[in-house]
Amino acid sequence: MISQIRKDAFGDLADLHARCFPRGWSSMELARLAAESGVIALSAGGRRVSGFILVRVALDEAEILTLATDPARRREGVARGLLCAALKAAGRLGARTAFLEVSDTNVAAIALYQSTGFVQGGRRRAYYSDGSDALVMEKTLGE
Repeated sequence: MISQIRKDAFGDLADLHARCFPRGWSSMELARLAAESGVIALSAGGRRVSGFILVRVALDEAEILTLATDPARRREGVARGLLCAALKAAGRLGARTAFLEVSDTNVAAIALYQSTGFVQGGRRRAYYSDGSDALVMEKTLGE
């Protein structure tokens, strides 16, 4: 089940984010981002969150800020479902193009994004704290 992130869920989301990324975002950071104008904040899994996504829409562009899936629930379609729902919502808000940055070492995420139509549009050298490059990926929405 995919729904809007509940206001009481940010503590759990911060815990999940910390399990997924070397530098997880705090509950306050997540709540602040989710409250910004033009941000789509979706979660999957009901009371026990299995994943979430934050996407910022500005004018005709959507930027995927973060997509996190519980490591125990990977390869079950959670991330794909969240990504597709968020991109559909972004399109309804007027976005025509979506962008994201992903570590070039995150093979599973790159495969997910490519399978949903994202293509590499650039590279940011040594972008992440571990020294890995960020691939800048983009997708035209509505295709």
